[in-house]
Amino acid sequence: MNGCAPRASPACSAGREIPPLIHRRSLTVTRTVCNVTEAPQHAFDDATQILACALTGDSDAVASSFDAVVSRDGVVGAWDVAWCLAATMVGELPGSGGWTLEFPGIDDARYDKRWVARFVSAYVNGDAPTGEALFGAAIADGQLPDCLLALAGSTVATLRHRAA
Repeated sequence: MNGCAPRASPACSAGREIPPLIHRRSLTVTRTVCNVTEAPQHAFDDATQILACALTGDSDAVASSFDAVVSRDGVVGAWDVAWCLAATMVGELPGSGGWTLEFPGIDDARYDKRWVARFVSAYVNGDAPTGEALFGAAIADGQLPDCLLALAGSTVATLRHRAA
C-alpha cells in the first residue's frame, strides 16, 4: 500500500479485491490527455485507491483517502489526484483543440456539480491555471471536500456508463 490510508482502515485496499472496472480502465494508460503522465506515481496510486472506494459506494473511505493525501502532500497532492480522476473520466480524446462540455442547467446545479463540470472542462482543454483557480475558489468557499467527492462519484458514474 502506498500509505494513503492506515492499514485496516476502511480506506485501505490492502487485502481487498480491486473492482474489475478499475482494472479495465487503468489510470496508467500511456497516452491520455493534457500531460497527466507528469503526475507523480503515488497520485495514480491514490486515484486508484479512491476509485476503488467510490466503486463500492464508501464515501467515508473516499473522504479519508483524500484527507490522507492532503495530510501527506498538501493541496498539491489533492490536485494531482483530481487531475488523474479527470483523466480517467475523460479517457482519450481524438486530436487536439478546444473542447466544450454540455451540461444543461449548470447554472442551477449545486456548487460541487458545477465545480466538477468546470474542472473537467479545464482538464480537457489543458487549462491548468483555470483548474488551479477552481481549486483555490473551492478552498476559499469551504467546498473542496464536497467537490472532490463529487469528482470521484462522477468518475465512477462515467466508468460504469462506459462499461454498460
